[in-house]
Order: sequence, then C-alpha cells, then structure tokens
Amino acid sequence: MKKGKKFVEASKKVDRKTTYSKEEAIKLVKETSITKFDSTVEVAFNLNLDPKKADQQLRGSLVLPNGTGKSKKILVIAKGEQAEAAKNAGADYVGDTDMIEKIEKENFFDYDVIVATPDMMPILARVGKVLGPKGLMPNPKTGTVTANVAASIADIKKGMVEYKTDSFGNIHTIIGKVSFDEKKLLENLVYVYNTIVKTKPASVKGNYIQNVVVSSTMGPGIKLDKNSFDNN
Repeated sequence: MKKGKKFVEASKKVDRKTTYSKEEAIKLVKETSITKFDSTVEVAFNLNLDPKKADQQLRGSLVLPNGTGKSKKILVIAKGEQAEAAKNAGADYVGDTDMIEKIEKENFFDYDVIVATPDMMPILARVGKVLGPKGLMPNPKTGTVTANVAASIADIKKGMVEYKTDSFGNIHTIIGKVSFDEKKLLENLVYVYNTIVKTKPASVKGNYIQNVVVSSTMGPGIKLDKNSFDNN
C-alpha cells in the first residue's frame, strides 16, 4: 500500500528503532498528526496473554481523567424509576421494548453506547446478533449493565472508554484528541497504563506488557519506553 506524502513526512520525525519516553511520545504524536480534522490519539498495548484462556481475556472500562474530547450519544434500555433517572441524567434516548423493536425493524443505530438494567438483558438478547458485531451489546464488566443507570451515564459523559483484548492479546483504546495539551494527554496515558498493569491476570508469568505504541488517526506509531512510567 502506497503511503501518502503527509504520512511519509510525518514518519521521518519518528525513529522506528527508538523507544521514546512518555513525554517525548506525546509531543511527537501531536507533531505527527496529518489530518485536517482533530485526530483521535490512541494507545495500543501488546500483552503477553493467551486469549484462549478465559482468565486472560481482559475486558473493562475506565474514566479518563481528562475525558476523550468526544461526546457520546447514549441509549438507555430501562423501565420505571430507572428510565426516569436516565432521562434526568441526560440520556439521548430512553425506552424498553419500543427501542428494541426500533433496532429490529428500523436499523436504529443513532447512538454510541447502550446502557441497560439487568432485568432488560433477556429482551435485549433478541437483538444481540445485530448489536454484538457493532460492539454495542451492554456488558456488566464495562459498567453498561447496571442497576444505577444515572451513575453509568455520568461516567460515559465524563469520558469513559472500554477496553478488551483482541484475538492476539492486544488492547487498543483512546486517550484523547490531538488538540489536548500535552499534560492532559499524558495524564490520560498514564491512567490507562496503570489500569492495564493492575488488570494483569495472576496466571501470567514473565514480562506482561511487551510493547506500548501511541499514534494519532492515520499518523505513524510511536513506541514507548515502559521504564518512563516508573517515575509516575
């Protein structure tokens, strides 16, 4: 695949053989952004995991200290008091079987995240085949199946991101936007790094985090020196 001129120019600023301190990497990720729009900054972890083992499939959510820079549209599937609480907390859409029918019949996907109360999960399962591949199915591990929808909505609005291991044992997640100042991006990066460290399964032996790479949308990957996190 032929790389664009801007990408080639940006890549010249990054030495592929070098691992950069977290501070240098954040500076570089801002300098190597090549899009006209405000790029998203991502971090990718290459972990020493065997995703075939159930206890080594990591999945969870965290609230970034400085948010994601992107507001998410929220659909809440709940009844009664919880539905009222969702409306008051600022959910974009609230409903129960009516919303599930809308997804089934109208291909309704005008939202980024679904929050559901546990009692609604059996009904939501009807559209699981449609929501699953889009990564929209609520899950207790990520805090999107909850008896306290208002708290979950508040977390999402503050900047909650989900993470899960892929089939190679890698985790990709967002740490903000290129327009964020370096300090905010750095704080978000350190928070994500520390969260991943804490989720290390007990059965993993040896070197757990093998590589960490940050990049902006369509920008080059920048390898991080893991030792630079020791002075948090």
